[in-house]
Amino acid sequence: VGNSSVLTCSLKPKINMITWKIWPKVGGFCILGYRADANVTHTNCSNRINWKFRPDIDPALEIRQAGIDQEGNYTCEVVSEDGNFDNKYHLTVLVPPRLSLYCDGHGSPMCKAVAGKPLAQLSWVPERNFTAEEKCHNNGTVTVLSRFMACSTRVSNITNKTICMVSHPAGNWSQSIAC
Repeated sequence: VGNSSVLTCSLKPKINMITWKIWPKVGGFCILGYRADANVTHTNCSNRINWKFRPDIDPALEIRQAGIDQEGNYTCEVVSEDGNFDNKYHLTVLVPPRLSLYCDGHGSPMCKAVAGKPLAQLSWVPERNFTAEEKCHNNGTVTVLSRFMACSTRVSNITNKTICMVSHPAGNWSQSIAC
């Protein structure tokens, strides 16, 4: 999320027409087209979706500041004297979660991975029992809340330094706390 994505399309000799057809999960279908005979481009897509350079030189599509609303199916169709060719993509946008670590009212470490897509995996060091709850949001992101479970007889040893580790396709993070 927030980065640019580039989808490539095969550049063939003697192109007549190039068309990108876009079916996002959110919003409506849009099209980006180029006709070589008139050297004309047309689009009804948002200004965040456009040619990377010039379609007659490189028909790649650039999605600037990709967001969840750009997820979906993208097809590039090339019509040339050699035939018709297409490239198909399914774009998935990863959203890294925001990590927070704090002590609850009972002195137990709490780790929260907020609004990640897909959901984050949480683990603890030292390894002990923990609980985890997931909350799904309307935009497709998920928040995971985990509570570190420490035995009351060993609280001073266990909670002296507890580390929450977050694993996610967009990256891995960790924080430590003493409760």
